[in-house]
Amino acid sequence: MNNKTLDYYNQNAAAFIAGTVSVDFKEIQDKFMNALCGKRILDFGCGSGRDTKFFIEAGFDVVATDGSEEMCKCASEYTGIHVRKMLFQELDEKERYNGIWACSSILHLPKMELKKVFIKMVEALCFDGIIYTSFKYGIFEGEKNGRYFTDFTFEKFNEFIRDVKELAIEEYWITEDARPGRENEKWLNLLLRKISS
Repeated sequence: MNNKTLDYYNQNAAAFIAGTVSVDFKEIQDKFMNALCGKRILDFGCGSGRDTKFFIEAGFDVVATDGSEEMCKCASEYTGIHVRKMLFQELDEKERYNGIWACSSILHLPKMELKKVFIKMVEALCFDGIIYTSFKYGIFEGEKNGRYFTDFTFEKFNEFIRDVKELAIEEYWITEDARPGRENEKWLNLLLRKISS
């Protein structure tokens, strides 16, 4: 994630949290939890901590990270667990998680970085582990409103992920933005499963 994007979240943490913390994401959270074969989740770029809190309350063992120092402080307070300050590129674990939840987070990486991070995510997953991730729907890549974005259509994502051999697309679906006033924005949602290559 580039410095400008991190600066944006450090400077706008309170406003971002206010706009996202109470969004009802239960349908997608349930879909992710139902696909898991175990209890250990990495909330990868947890933002406000909304999803971390939901998973903890559902009985899961959650590790939460974020690249923004301000977000980590706020999410730690909100969730009651220590949220670790970590850039996506710093993930370095082997077969530790049953699921990685990367909701509207890794979309801030340029494609070259994103490919490397997907490989790190696969390494951090146990066999049969699940990744949930989401991207703004489209083909844009670049800076917008002070942050870097990589958007995907399903076709473009399918091409992009093809050479990460241990990941299979289990399911994908398009949703409208869940935040009030943003209904015209579309999102690509993906469930990916770690398979033997």
